[in-house]
Amino acid sequence: MQPISQEALRKAQAGDETAIAALIARLMPLIRKSARQNLAPGLDLEDAVQEGLIGLFEALRRYDADRGAPFVPFAAACIRHAQQDARRAATRKKHAPLNDSVPLPEDEAAPGPEELAIASETFDRVVQRIRTLLSPLERAALLASLDGRSAADTARAMGCTPKAVENALARARRKLRAAAP
Repeated sequence: MQPISQEALRKAQAGDETAIAALIARLMPLIRKSARQNLAPGLDLEDAVQEGLIGLFEALRRYDADRGAPFVPFAAACIRHAQQDARRAATRKKHAPLNDSVPLPEDEAAPGPEELAIASETFDRVVQRIRTLLSPLERAALLASLDGRSAADTARAMGCTPKAVENALARARRKLRAAAP
């Protein structure tokens, strides 16, 4: 990478937005490369890039041309250190619950009291419909099926043939579909 001119550097240090934008554009490949090397749970690429930009601004603030060191290596070290600090902070044990957790869907709001009451009434109606429409064998076959048990397991538990359980389950489904609103 070519060195940055002292004039452009002085303008950026003085707060010239055009000079700062040019400096950022020139060093962005370096910032992104370093960011990819510092990814961690809790620190994604865009966060690491932001930390690199903070490091670049810190380098601009602290750089002293009179010391004789070129700006680009100094800035690269500041960028890398800022990203490494962010990585260390993100991987601390106190952040483990946040890094290992599963985010909740944002579009699903918790149901309110009205929705819970309606759902409870609907559930009660379905249970009542099951009790009145289905025979004991059909109810048992349906519940066993909902629990994930096979027809053979259900038949052994009930003392009948698997075919009888399959037929009872088919009748239960047919009756419930016909009674559905």
